[in-house]
Amino acid sequence: MNSSYVIGVDYGTDSVRSIIVDVQNGNEIAAAVFYYPRWKDGLYCNAAQSRFRQHPLDYIEGLETTIRQCLKTAGSAVAANIKAISVDTTGSSPVAVDETGTPLALTPAFHDNPNAMFVLWKDHTALKEAAAINATAAQFEENYLRFVGGIYSSEWFWAKLLHILRVDESVRKATYSWVEHCDWIPFLLSGGKQASQMKRGVCSAGHKALFAAEFGGLPPDAFFTAIDPLLQGFTQRLFTRTYTASEAAGHLCPEWAERLGLPESVVIGVGAFDAHMGAVGGQIEPYHLSKVMGTSTCDMLVAPLDEMKHKLVKGICGQVPGSVIPGMMGMEAGQSAFGDAYAWFSNVLAWPLQQLLPSSQLIDAATAAKLAEETSGRMITELAKQAAQISPEEHSELGIDWLNGRRTPDADQSLKGTLTGLNLATDAPRIFRTVAESTCFGAKAIVERFEREGVPVKGLIGIGGVAKKSAFIMQMMADVMNMPIRIHRSEQTCALGAAMFAATAAGLFTRVEDAMEAMGQGFEKTYQPNAQRAGIYESRYQKYKALGAFTAAITID
Repeated sequence: MNSSYVIGVDYGTDSVRSIIVDVQNGNEIAAAVFYYPRWKDGLYCNAAQSRFRQHPLDYIEGLETTIRQCLKTAGSAVAANIKAISVDTTGSSPVAVDETGTPLALTPAFHDNPNAMFVLWKDHTALKEAAAINATAAQFEENYLRFVGGIYSSEWFWAKLLHILRVDESVRKATYSWVEHCDWIPFLLSGGKQASQMKRGVCSAGHKALFAAEFGGLPPDAFFTAIDPLLQGFTQRLFTRTYTASEAAGHLCPEWAERLGLPESVVIGVGAFDAHMGAVGGQIEPYHLSKVMGTSTCDMLVAPLDEMKHKLVKGICGQVPGSVIPGMMGMEAGQSAFGDAYAWFSNVLAWPLQQLLPSSQLIDAATAAKLAEETSGRMITELAKQAAQISPEEHSELGIDWLNGRRTPDADQSLKGTLTGLNLATDAPRIFRTVAESTCFGAKAIVERFEREGVPVKGLIGIGGVAKKSAFIMQMMADVMNMPIRIHRSEQTCALGAAMFAATAAGLFTRVEDAMEAMGQGFEKTYQPNAQRAGIYESRYQKYKALGAFTAAITID
């Protein structure tokens, strides 16, 4: 009897990775990674303006390259038994499309226009638009923001759409609809030709686009028109129905079957956000916070629907039935900068390597470039090694982790990070330790909010690059939370989650929970809290909250 295989595709911030998985046991048969070339070159982005855009060609090229590499590695026998493909992506990362569902950046007139490209999750150019949405919502008797924590973020669907419509008339006139990355890739693979026929996932629709059964779908046109007349009638070109990631979006179309070397019988699953599928790949359990830790964090928590009746968690990124596991309430929180905070400090330290070393009179340019690359590559590892030797103290340096604004609790992307308590003995490892501690305190604030709103957090699950690579930060996380944190074994948890959903969409499992049980890889390590340090961190956490309140009070937009 031939085995069945599925492909999970995980679109991250810097790259896309695909894996082929054996449905019977979850074993990874092949994997491939593609780094977006245009993104790597810094095209279409301006960090000073918080503008981060990605060209759809990066996504298309990465999709074809990684899947073909996986199939080449796995061999023809495996390729002949691929049953399904599912994808996860960053979010909210939407794009303007024409009536055929084609992103405008793929048309000649808009090929190099950043406003016609995918607006990446970390893009914060829509601050004013988010403020307008929040101000307008406060004027309505019906609370249309109640299922997204009560505050609409500049990182999300409607704020980004309104910003693009306001700033670019040519894109506005050419835009038929507005589509999340996780919804567009399945549409592309299944050969969609009409944006109106695109199957939208409940994950993106509920957490970012205000879709809810209680509203009969999207909020009424009167709500959006009150925000800005430019949004008048736009809901008519969006969607009235959503689908869970356990459902099929269609089958592989002839064009992509030929491009990938796969049969047209391959099922294409409905897409979802990376953290949501990653939580499934990481074998999430009810009331256990699944922390996907990379450049940012996305924290997922699931609970039985009947236990969430009349509970609304303020200040998170939404609570949506079926957004993680069908039949359960999916709740999302997170931090806008996590790994990005460590990378920021590393880049600060690397400034002389980048700016002064190339013009050195002592070594040639090629050697200078290699030295800079080697030193930069070791920077965070060595900083963490030395920072781990520093014990927490009541009055040592203190920081706030809002280097890319605050996602939760209580979204406010205008906020800034801070460092305080510095003295002449403060060196690089101490500052790095302070930055790391601040990200752990930010994570604690999320747990505190869930529990304050009546949703217990019974355990922590760590997945993603930081969870796997940094014992220093994970131990600090356990100490700060005063709670064990289990680290999932899989190197590609989000892609594995996508594979689990692919298997379910293809009918190989009745429920995604069954796919989790059969294909899950288990946990490789548990970090236990240090009771002595937990007490010190609790005291310092109270100071973190006070410093955060002060920082918020003096932040100037």
